[in-house]
Amino acid sequence: MSGMRSASTEVVRSAESLPDALFGATDPFFSTKAWWRAVLSDATPPGTEPAFIVCRAGSSTGVFPMLGADSFTTPYTCIYTPSIVGDAAAVCAAFARTCRRNPVTRLDALPAEWPHLPALIQGAHDAALAVRRFDHFGNWREDVAGLDWTGYLARRPGALRETIRRRLRRAERLADARFSLTDGRDGLNTAIAAFEAVYSKSWKEPEHFPRFNAASICAAARLGILRLGVWSLADQPVAVQFWIVEHGQATVLKLAHDEAFKAHSPGTVLTATMLRHLLDNEHISAIDFGRGDDPYKRDWVSERRQRIGLLLINPWRPAGLQALLRHDIGSLLRRLRSTPGQAA
Repeated sequence: MSGMRSASTEVVRSAESLPDALFGATDPFFSTKAWWRAVLSDATPPGTEPAFIVCRAGSSTGVFPMLGADSFTTPYTCIYTPSIVGDAAAVCAAFARTCRRNPVTRLDALPAEWPHLPALIQGAHDAALAVRRFDHFGNWREDVAGLDWTGYLARRPGALRETIRRRLRRAERLADARFSLTDGRDGLNTAIAAFEAVYSKSWKEPEHFPRFNAASICAAARLGILRLGVWSLADQPVAVQFWIVEHGQATVLKLAHDEAFKAHSPGTVLTATMLRHLLDNEHISAIDFGRGDDPYKRDWVSERRQRIGLLLINPWRPAGLQALLRHDIGSLLRRLRSTPGQAA
């Protein structure tokens, strides 16, 4: 009980006002001040008021970025891990108690393997909240420690391996083909202009937040983790990829190619060229294909991880009870439909 009495919460509106002690050298890109600056400036829905819920319990502190009653995540967020220093159980309990004011608090993009997940769930139970877990999206990746490009290629399915070899051989015979890579120290504005030009001609839907790609690229450059690749033909950029490299892992966040040049397989060529550089020159230990279960990813990497969500529901509020019943009845009906032998 003493821990409960000493716990406190504070609402902070600016990333600059967050305690520096919460941000460590091993934090992922999506838990850095640079990321939050970019999101706040260029990826916040109009009419919303983001908040960083800072929870303190004794000498322990945590921050939970929120957008109303939902985690402050975006379509660009690959992982959501609230920063916690010290006693995770006490911090998560303090946060869970703040959630009692909401009928439903929704957290998503959580890694199923997040070490503080049990503490968060227990804190919610202790706050008399019902907890419901749901699958959010898949994340495809592969450990490649000790592998060079040749070793990595040997692991790939035969059809992809042959496609890569054939397309790279053809690309290398093009006299006007050029690959460029920037980490942000030189040529950043030119690379961003190339990225935006290709993206506008690709199959991609228009961005809800059109300035955020450039903002997040600049954020990664400031942290020294940017790898922005461009493949050009006759000085015209035709494929672009935005990667980050942190803690030995290379993660692709955005990729696009100009549909007018798809006969050259620019996406395959640039992916292979980027990976060859990252494996042979930067000796990465893992490859991560970011957010989603796009079918092509399982050929390039072999392991799928699940990103999950949690609903923290207050059943003592009418809207919370309604949401709990709706979720549980929906789950029951889905199980019944998927059970063999059930009557129609």
